[in-house]
This record gives sequence, structure tokens and C-alpha cells, in this order.
Amino acid sequence: MGTDQALLYIVATPIGNLADMVPRAIEVLQCADLVAAEDTRHSQRLFSHFDIDTPLMAYHDHSDDRRTGQILQKLEQGQTVALISDAGTPLISDPGYRLVREARGRGIRVVPIPGACAFVAALSAAGLPSDRFSFEGFLPAKSGAREKALQGLASDDRTLVFYEAPHRVADTLDAMAAVFGGDREAVIAREISKAFETVHLAPLEELAAWVRADRNQQRGEIVLLVRGADRRPSAELDGEAQRVMKLLMAELPPKRAAALAAEITGVNKKALYNWSLEQK
Repeated sequence: MGTDQALLYIVATPIGNLADMVPRAIEVLQCADLVAAEDTRHSQRLFSHFDIDTPLMAYHDHSDDRRTGQILQKLEQGQTVALISDAGTPLISDPGYRLVREARGRGIRVVPIPGACAFVAALSAAGLPSDRFSFEGFLPAKSGAREKALQGLASDDRTLVFYEAPHRVADTLDAMAAVFGGDREAVIAREISKAFETVHLAPLEELAAWVRADRNQQRGEIVLLVRGADRRPSAELDGEAQRVMKLLMAELPPKRAAALAAEITGVNKKALYNWSLEQK
């Protein structure tokens, strides 16, 4: 049963530069009865900087239902709880979904305190189309699953946005170049708002080589952004090109079928490949 006094605040915190902390967020964290933090040790630096002494409780991906229940119990007692992640906006590739859903289901008011978000900051500075985009979070860690996920996005004409771990970023860029094509524009946005901030745009093949050549680009918090597919309607493929593609696709993967069909028909390989993806 909900209560009018109970409030669950979802508080965005800086992704690097502490000066990006909004005044309202500081006030909420100072006045809350409890702060549920992804990593309490990590959050202590933020608390020390802004003179916040509110009690901290760990709440992360591995928290069980018991911990969620403890927080909900405090809310139902009329206490105010603030949820924060290690950096940025909670619930964006971070824990918290279960808590928010349970709180709303019990009639507890959930209030967002807007602030920094790494992928939004990266998108704003990338120089890629931002009128339509798809945030995909982290790709699978294993190469086979990662390639399959990328193939499913190859014909998407929206700007694609990913988070990636430093030790996987070079392999991921190689995989993107192989699946999307080396000439597809992409951006690496790294360490946003921090001392070694990097925002670099280049065709995927060049970007992958650039990152491999500089170990510094394989460190820190990373956002990858890829320009959407240059879509051509299927009607632009004549009947003969479609016939050849269908025959080849019966025996070969789409990428190989498109390459052979381009040699046979003279039609652009990318248009053939995009057409093959539309058939799935």
C-alpha cells in the first residue's frame, strides 16, 4: 500500500567532472533518509565533495529480492530514498528497473532528477544524425553472439549507440567494420567530461585501426556511435539482380552472396547486401 509521503528519487550524478552535478541533485541527496548506490565505496568520493552524510546502502545488479524489499519497506514507512549509479543516469545500462517497477506498483511516487548521461552527451558531440537513433547498450562479449547482434542491426537506418568495455573496444570495432562495411562512419567518444576526453569520427575501418594503434584509446569509459545504413528501396534492384541474389542466398551467407552478385550483375554490393537483409 502506497503513501503520499514516500518518494523514490532517481538521481543522475556526474560522469566525470564533478562540476556537472546539478544543485537539485545535491539537495535531494543531502535531505534523503537513505541513498541506494551501485557501489557505496565509489559514491563516497561524491558524498565527501558535496558534504553529503546521508546513509548509504548498496543496490546493484547482484542485489537479491531481500535488498529490494528492504528499500521498499523504508519507502512504505514514509521515508525518502534516492537511487544513484556509479555515474550518469540510473537505469541506463545500470541496475534499478526492478526497484522502480515495484515502487510504482505499490503506489510510491518515483521522481527523476535529470543530469548527465554518457550516451546523450556523446550523441550531442558526435556529428552523426541525431533525429533518430537507437541505444543498444553493451553488445554480447562473445564474438559469435556479437556478430549476430550486429548483423541484426546492419540495415537499421538510425544512428546506433553502444557502450563498450575498454578491453573489447578494438575487437568490437573490427567486427563492426566487417558487418557494417569499413566505409560506414562511426565515432568513439571516450572519457567524456574527464581530462582525456576524446571524440573521434572516421570510417569504421580507419577508426578500428586508429584505436588499435593507440592503447590510450582502449582505456576509460567508452561510447561507440555508428551512422545508420544508407537505405535503398528494394525496387531499385531490377528483377535479374533479385533473381541472382535469391539463388546465391540459398547457398551462401548474405555478405558473400552480395559480393558475388555485384560481380555478376554490376549492381552496387552494399545495395545488394541491404536488400538481402530486408528479405529476413
